[in-house]
Amino acid sequence: MPLTDVTCRNAKPKKKIYRLFDEKGLYLEVSPRGGKWWRYKYRFGGKEKRLSLGTYPDVSLSEARDKRRDFRKLLDDGQDPSQVRQTEKALERAEGETFQSIALEWFDRFKHTFSPAYAVEVLNRLEKDVFPWLGHRAIRELTPPEILACIRRIEARGAAETARRQMQKIGQVMRFAVASGLAERDPTRDLQGTVPPPEKKHFAAITDVREVGALLNAIDGYHGQHTTRCALRFAPLVFVRPGELRKAESSFL
Repeated sequence: MPLTDVTCRNAKPKKKIYRLFDEKGLYLEVSPRGGKWWRYKYRFGGKEKRLSLGTYPDVSLSEARDKRRDFRKLLDDGQDPSQVRQTEKALERAEGETFQSIALEWFDRFKHTFSPAYAVEVLNRLEKDVFPWLGHRAIRELTPPEILACIRRIEARGAAETARRQMQKIGQVMRFAVASGLAERDPTRDLQGTVPPPEKKHFAAITDVREVGALLNAIDGYHGQHTTRCALRFAPLVFVRPGELRKAESSFL
């Protein structure tokens, strides 16, 4: 038997949650504390699902039925009302989300994967090179030309490698936004190949055998701190960077 407004209004709390059923999947759930929640039960893809339609009396019986009718229309069209609601909420949120707000959210979620020093660098670069030009823009509305103009400013000061890395970071933020339902696509995909790699520069190196010998003799003649002397003598045997040499761990038991 369908519910009436009097039945809903007079429903009293009990020791356990109980339900008052209307029809076509709509029911009122009454909690032990007296709260009354409208629920809609339906099946989609062979699975039973439920949606909350608000609380009574804020949502009246007639309003709950109107919502149920709208959801049933979606089911008739082959759409999952729960998924449609999630999409609508994401779109509503996206309207007010800027690139900067989502970039900071992305950073907060992934900073644990960075070293402390690199995390500081990532945030500083975003604040210096990206946020002043893209930070205020709605993330759903960002276009490839806008992003490229931001990257070109970095290139113009001769920081080609920084430009390349910032393009990568913008792409990571955009893909995070896409996965969160806040953007439809990653515009940086259209910019592949537009940022040339930095010019290769070779570091100075000793290539003359006699000069190499002089360097080794100089190392043997070094009488400074013991750990430094050991590191200098070990370095020519492994050819690693100073930082890698300092942090190397012994594999001997």
